[in-house]
Amino acid sequence: MSPLEIGSLSVLAIIALIYVGVYIPIALATVSFVSIWLMRDNFDLAMNLLKIAVGDSVMEYTFATVPLFTFMGLVVSKAGLGSDIYDVMSSGFRKVKGGIGMATVGANAGFAAVTGSSIASASVFSKVSVPTMMKYDYNPRFAVGVVAGSSVLGMIIPPSAMLIIYSFVAEQSVGDMFLAGVIPGLMLAVAYVGAIWVMGRWFPGFVGGRPADEYEAMEWGEIAAKTLPTISLITIVLGGIYTGWLTPVEAGAAGALAGLIIAAIRKKMTLRAFWEALLETGHITATILFLITAASIYSRMLGLAGLPNELADMLAGNQAGFWTIMLIYVAMMLFLGTLLDTASIILIVVPLFLPLVEPMGMSLVWFGIITVVGAEIGLLTPPLGISCFVIKASLDDDRISLKDVFLGALPFAGVMLIVLLLLIEFPILSLAIIN
Repeated sequence: MSPLEIGSLSVLAIIALIYVGVYIPIALATVSFVSIWLMRDNFDLAMNLLKIAVGDSVMEYTFATVPLFTFMGLVVSKAGLGSDIYDVMSSGFRKVKGGIGMATVGANAGFAAVTGSSIASASVFSKVSVPTMMKYDYNPRFAVGVVAGSSVLGMIIPPSAMLIIYSFVAEQSVGDMFLAGVIPGLMLAVAYVGAIWVMGRWFPGFVGGRPADEYEAMEWGEIAAKTLPTISLITIVLGGIYTGWLTPVEAGAAGALAGLIIAAIRKKMTLRAFWEALLETGHITATILFLITAASIYSRMLGLAGLPNELADMLAGNQAGFWTIMLIYVAMMLFLGTLLDTASIILIVVPLFLPLVEPMGMSLVWFGIITVVGAEIGLLTPPLGISCFVIKASLDDDRISLKDVFLGALPFAGVMLIVLLLLIEFPILSLAIIN
């Protein structure tokens, strides 16, 4: 079999195993292990490569960022920072057409900077924002679509679990990935607000709503009380990394400690809540470690099969240019986004395309931002738009169907695609802060 046939069959086998209910990292590792065994007819070689992949993952120092940032996100979520930011944003946009939707985007952007989880954002704001928008007569589809669309900011604006996963797969600095995600994340948030304004101006029936008269202008003291905790955490984490005072691991530790202090001051952290946060942190960390280990053995299998060289030769023979390669890459991510979650997409496609991007002299940090934004579009597309399912489950409202959530999220998926193309055309947007 040719390397291309081996790679294609491995991807199909992984997807098939996932669809019959096999846990994603087990599917990745099993297909990789069996492929190596069959290609070299050597069980010991396959076993040794698996041992090396496990050892490399466990011994990686920067992996400590995963439990630390995960714990910080869970703590600040319990501390109620998301609803505080939402109140401030709603007050500021109260008289604008679609203002509560814009406030949801702004609040999600702020919440993303201290949680790093799209799922957490979708869960929090489906309970906080959607009922408020329904109260002010917004179109239910628009209401859930705004929450679904803006929830993906949690995986782009640092600290982001997906940026951490990419940094391990591509062997890039976690700190550089975090800093590179700032401008694209803010850019996407601004694009969402602009899109809501356009929809409110030209498609008022889709948006609906009326002025939020019950929200009053906040005093500066109240605004400070609600926003300073979040601003402090962002300053500690990103400021520490940007100035070089803290490594990503140290920034995660400092952010987790600051989050605990904030939750304690607000009297939101009981011993039970603390224990639940620790347990959930352990579950999430173990899951991500398992995923990274599986991706490591998968990358080794592809290298052993010679697929990266085969792809490079094939594209060189066809004189494929930069945009051709990138459009193929984006198309593959969009297709896989209808089947798999974001982490799985990153773990499958990045090892395939890294050897093609490196010889072109493109930054692998920039490529990571493209990868995460492209894969995140899958959170909004059927049949496996995870954010949409989370929102539907969190709402538990018979008036809003899963179809409504997907249709409402569709315009925001389009906005993401436009932003993605801009990031591909202008790499400086991702690299400005770290250059």
